[in-house]
Amino acid sequence: MNTAIILAHPNPSSFCAAVAGACQAAIEGAGGSVVLRDLYGMDFDPRLKRAELPTEKGWTMGDDVTAERALLAGVDHFLLVYPFWFNAPPAILKGYVDRVFSMGFGYQPGPRGADPLLVGKTLMSVSTSGAPDHWVDSTGALTALMTVFDLHLAKVTGLRVLGHEHLGGVVASMRQDAVDDLLARARGAVLAAQSDL
Repeated sequence: MNTAIILAHPNPSSFCAAVAGACQAAIEGAGGSVVLRDLYGMDFDPRLKRAELPTEKGWTMGDDVTAERALLAGVDHFLLVYPFWFNAPPAILKGYVDRVFSMGFGYQPGPRGADPLLVGKTLMSVSTSGAPDHWVDSTGALTALMTVFDLHLAKVTGLRVLGHEHLGGVVASMRQDAVDDLLARARGAVLAAQSDL
C-alpha cells in the first residue's frame, strides 16, 4: 500500500514532525511505501488562485498543484499529521486541501453536483494539541473538527475515513517517557487502521 503522509507544522523538529517520522517508519516497517509531503518544508502556497476556481469557461491549475496531483496519483491512503490550532488545522493544510483535493482530483462535476474521484482510497488523521485529551473530548472540539474537515473531505472525495487519533497534552516540558508513549500510540493507531483494509 502506498501512503502519503501530509505534515503541516512549521518546525521540522516539532513533535508533529516526530509523529510523521514514527508513522513513516511503522508503515515502511510493515512493508508499505510512503511519500512524505512536508508542506512547510515545501513552502507550499495555500492560497487558492482566481484562475483555479472552476467556472463554466474552465480553470487552470497552478504548476505546483499539477505536480502534486501527479505525485499523489498512485496513493492509496492519505495520512494527515498536524497540530490542532484554534480547534482547526493550520491554514497551510486547509489550503492544500482547497487546491490539491479540488475539482479534477478529489471530485468532478456530476448530475447531482459533484462525483467523488477518490473512492477506494482512505484517510486518517493524527492531530496534536497542548490541551489534554479530556478537554478536547468534553468540549466537542474534536467532533466538530472531524465533522467539518475529515468527514466533509471524505464525503466530497469518496475517501473512507479510517480514524482520527488525537494526541493531547503535548507541551515543551513533556518527559521523554510521555513522548515515547504518544509516539507509540500514533504508530499503533496507524498500523491498526491499515491492517483493517
